Amino acid sequence: MAERPREDWLSLSGVASMLGVHPSTVRLWSDKGVFPVHRTSGGHRRYMRAEVELWMQASSQKHVMEPASAMQSAVGKMRMQITEGRLQAEPWYQKLDENARSQYRASGMKLVGGLMNYLSGDATGASAEAYALGYDYALRARRYGLDSVDATQAFLFFRSSLLEALVNAYEEAKVPPGLAWSNMLNRIHTFTDLILIDLLKTYQVFDEVHP
Repeated sequence: MAERPREDWLSLSGVASMLGVHPSTVRLWSDKGVFPVHRTSGGHRRYMRAEVELWMQASSQKHVMEPASAMQSAVGKMRMQITEGRLQAEPWYQKLDENARSQYRASGMKLVGGLMNYLSGDATGASAEAYALGYDYALRARRYGLDSVDATQAFLFFRSSLLEALVNAYEEAKVPPGLAWSNMLNRIHTFTDLILIDLLKTYQVFDEVHP
């Protein structure tokens, strides 16, 4: 069988650029088995251009699940996913006492609330909302003796849990992953990236004032 031309294959970042979504969204779809992906002998993800184009064409014809409905469905799933056993595997969580652990479990729901406000409204207050959440995560982490790396890992844990819950919500609603709702996932990444940046900026200020 003749080898396909190199330009017929795309990397993960190339597909993300082609679809206009965050690379981690493509990675998540690939790992969930809902996006056509091939693996090299070294385990790297590669995508066939023709398959991606066919997927784009098919997905543009599918219906969309409203963001508010998806978020509401994801809240319950996220609560089930954030179990004590799963948290116990996190190094940052092992450093916390029971009171601090309770506060961090609640912080996942604060992230959901902020995202729901952002997705259901306009983007004019996004920066202020992201700053408030980033400050809250940084303040909580400092209060319980976590450094900036621990605080970042904690935030990424809850973000990953939320994204996984959203994907599960779409799958159960039988909405095929596609461009119709990838825009929402892209907006979530954009908004949560702002939160993470504000978290780190707040930590930087804390360290300068209280080295």
